Amino acid sequence: MINVDDLTILIEAVQQGSLSAAGRRLGLTALATSRRLAALEAELGVRLVHRTTRSLSLTVEGEAFLPHAEAMLVHAEDGRAAVARGAVAATGLLRIAASVPFGRKVLTPMLANFLASHGQLKVELLLSDAVVDIVAQGVDVAIRFGELKDSSLVARRLSDNGRGLYAAPHYLARRGTPRRAADLADHDCLSVPGVRQWTLTRGGRTVRQSVSGAFSADSLEALHEACLQGLGVVQLSQWNVRADLAEGRLVEIRLADASLPDQGIWAVLPTRRLVPGKVRLFLDALIAHLVEALVPSVQDTDGGLQPGRGERHVAQPGTGRVGDRIGECS
Repeated sequence: MINVDDLTILIEAVQQGSLSAAGRRLGLTALATSRRLAALEAELGVRLVHRTTRSLSLTVEGEAFLPHAEAMLVHAEDGRAAVARGAVAATGLLRIAASVPFGRKVLTPMLANFLASHGQLKVELLLSDAVVDIVAQGVDVAIRFGELKDSSLVARRLSDNGRGLYAAPHYLARRGTPRRAADLADHDCLSVPGVRQWTLTRGGRTVRQSVSGAFSADSLEALHEACLQGLGVVQLSQWNVRADLAEGRLVEIRLADASLPDQGIWAVLPTRRLVPGKVRLFLDALIAHLVEALVPSVQDTDGGLQPGRGERHVAQPGTGRVGDRIGECS
């Protein structure tokens, strides 16, 4: 009989790229990891991987078996959840990827309550403002912003994401307040390195405004802090500046002839097939949190992932990478 724990070893080893990395992730020695994989191969009667302690590659049989292993593991997790304490519960390890500020300000407070409700669940929160390959890193769900490119990945829109232009009061006192989009050309605009234009909307049409400034950064939090220090005008999400506005550290700039497009808050999944119960429970809890704490959400009437109803395929084709244009999104 196939051991579910052995399936976990195989899947983790493929995702991490080596048996030793899989062992570290699962808290096992390299010897124990190798023995479990060998036991799975013995049960199946075939070699699944070509392996050393530092790298591995799937055999033809391994490539054929891997999707079935993933399906069996998902079914096992859902089965455990279905009988846990007589109610649906999330179990196992849930890997979530998000930008640094969203993870710190939104997800971490929400996850505190979520974990309290699901005592058998462990969460690994991976925070980065850079492009993340969710398939290679074994991420169950990534929370992203903005217009997402087509690929084999699947995205579900969770909520609107209102954004605005902001600056510190002492910057505006020194440089004046921009009134129209063209005025931004005369201001220091804070963005990621290499960005020379900001995307705005005017009368339902997309317009691009040239911008420049003395400071740029590849970190949302660095751009946010630079704005607080009076270095210029920045684009940020409303949830990211609520406290700053309330306490007078930042001022919103409203242009007469343009505004920032709403790019939405999206959940990005590696596949539509066999979405684990822990992921569905997490997304349900996150939507409820966004409804209560942030902005109106777009929900499916049946709570499922339905094509054409808040879902699309995203990211760079064939790579599994999903990223934010961090100078424009959060």
